[in-house]
Amino acid sequence: QLNVIIRSSLQNLREKIDQLKDLLLRAVSTHQITQLEGDRRQNLVDDLLTRQKQLQASYKNEGTEPDVIRSSLMTGGVKRGVTNPWLLEEPEETRGLGFDDLRQQQRRIIEEQDAGLDALSSIISRQKQMGQEIGNELDEQN
Repeated sequence: QLNVIIRSSLQNLREKIDQLKDLLLRAVSTHQITQLEGDRRQNLVDDLLTRQKQLQASYKNEGTEPDVIRSSLMTGGVKRGVTNPWLLEEPEETRGLGFDDLRQQQRRIIEEQDAGLDALSSIISRQKQMGQEIGNELDEQN
């Protein structure tokens, strides 16, 4: 009975990971998230897939040392000497936020950027006007 539960749980995990892949692909293709965020999330999904395969191998007792595989799953995976930069670079202000919270934060940032661009536009317009006036003055003096 325990084997049946484990097998069905592993199958359920695999299906959920596949759903995540599909949802991520859809979110990137419809521009709901940026490509950079899509890449970061893809790496997280790939990490989940790797862990699922490790669990599957551990369940089937494949590999030379199943105890090492089991302990590495509990401690965060086998260390390969290379850390995943996508997992380390998530800023504190976005950690733990849901999709709607991230979208709202993105909107706020875009609004701030738009305000900055509007200010820059007015400065450039003033400089253009000053340049035209200087040009006119030079034409008169010449």
